[in-house]
Amino acid sequence: MLIEHRGRRPVVPDSAYVAPSAVLCGAVTLGERARVLHGAVLTAEDGEVRVGADVVVMENALVRGRARHPAVIGDAVLVGPHAHINGATIEDEVFVATGASVFPGAVVGAGSEVRINGVVQVNSVLPPGTVVPIGWIAAGAPAQLFSPDRHDELWEVQRELDFPGTVYGASRGTSMREIMARQADYFGAHLDDRHIEEPRGGEPHADEPRAATPPSGS
Repeated sequence: MLIEHRGRRPVVPDSAYVAPSAVLCGAVTLGERARVLHGAVLTAEDGEVRVGADVVVMENALVRGRARHPAVIGDAVLVGPHAHINGATIEDEVFVATGASVFPGAVVGAGSEVRINGVVQVNSVLPPGTVVPIGWIAAGAPAQLFSPDRHDELWEVQRELDFPGTVYGASRGTSMREIMARQADYFGAHLDDRHIEEPRGGEPHADEPRAATPPSGS
């Protein structure tokens, strides 16, 4: 499914493949021979999603681009099933395994691996060739690696990375009611989305606007 969002449309080269049940929304640009498999969602909110050549985004993965933090994926990258790339830069030849999460402002250096359920925290920089073990967390710039049982040590680094400010534009301690009111406004821009048909041999064109249901949040 291709969707126009905030006046921007996905760009899909002829050599790319997008599964019928995948979603490309807004300013999403795919590289040559990119593959977006069933259930994957690439959504450019108020920013962009840019995907390089020979990239495979596997089933049910989410790639989200933001104004301050576009999602940029280099060449020859694998994004595994249920992985989450949110406003991050993934350099060439990176392996992002099943269930891994990479948060806004993060950079995953070329040739790195973020293994199953690994996390790269906001504004963290993973040097090229780094391996984040299964279930571990990378935090800091340059990133340190923490096993899940080292929560107190992780927090000493993580709290300085400003997750609420980076992701929500809110100071730490802002109430969930205020944060979610902002999020509802932010994602409410999807009420004006337009579904696009892509006829063979021609440019995509938009259908008449369809009735949309209010977004349920992030």
